[in-house]
Amino acid sequence: MKKQIKNTLPATANPSIVAARGVSDESGLAQYIQSIQKYPVLTAEQEYEYASQWVKNKDSVAAEKLVASHLRLVVSVAYDFKNYGIPVGDLIASGNMGLMQALQKFDPERGFRFSTYAMFWIKAEIYETILNNWSIVKIGTSANQKRVFFNLSRAKRALGIMDNTLNNEQTKQIADFLNVSESDVSRMSTRMGARDVSLNAPAHNDSDAHDILSNLSDDSVSIEDNIEQLEFKKKGFELLRKHLAELPERDREILKARRLSEPVATLESLSQKYGISRERVRQIEERAYSKLRDAILKETNGEN
Repeated sequence: MKKQIKNTLPATANPSIVAARGVSDESGLAQYIQSIQKYPVLTAEQEYEYASQWVKNKDSVAAEKLVASHLRLVVSVAYDFKNYGIPVGDLIASGNMGLMQALQKFDPERGFRFSTYAMFWIKAEIYETILNNWSIVKIGTSANQKRVFFNLSRAKRALGIMDNTLNNEQTKQIADFLNVSESDVSRMSTRMGARDVSLNAPAHNDSDAHDILSNLSDDSVSIEDNIEQLEFKKKGFELLRKHLAELPERDREILKARRLSEPVATLESLSQKYGISRERVRQIEERAYSKLRDAILKETNGEN
């Protein structure tokens, strides 16, 4: 899949920017960040225009403008993951590939901002890079093992467990907390405790090598919270898409125009479009919203 995506990416005027080459040291990273500052932040209208030109006409110039304006977003996300021992340059390069994947999948007609959609792909690509570079999880990359890997420390803190070696009762407590099996907790705990690795270790073995991120402050949300938020948003989008499709077509279109679009459609414009009164449009909107909300809440409560 990735090879297919790479083969269909637009040719950029400066491919090294997207590939994030030359950011293996502090000066290279600083130069890269400085170089992407020249790309302007797009308005919602500009995003829609460029995305539409790319989707409809495969306009590579429009695609390049859309991607370049979000390179700063990738850098920001990459720094959220800097304490996992992977060079920031590698994280940025992975995030940029996620950004390009988002470009291939994005549908501007759905009414979402490109940055909101791209965030999922950027983080997904960075997660994969982290997992592929941590030897402790190379033989345990199931969904549950990934959950334990990213959330074990948080679970131990929440349960007041300070021991590195878990007993049976502690293993059961963590398994219940994370909603995974005890064997997943036991195996991952053993692997993570097998050796101590400094997350600030130099990237090279040279005697004068140093950690280029050691002096950077980290005020970001924790990796565990980031993952939980991403999973929550992904599930929310899935439920929204599913239950929107269950609504009658007119109800669905009015609800999307009034609640899920930017700018929001006016009651007057919709009344003219469908040949009904503004009050009737408002009633349909409220009815559709109530149905959608109740359906989502019912399914969500049924899973708990």
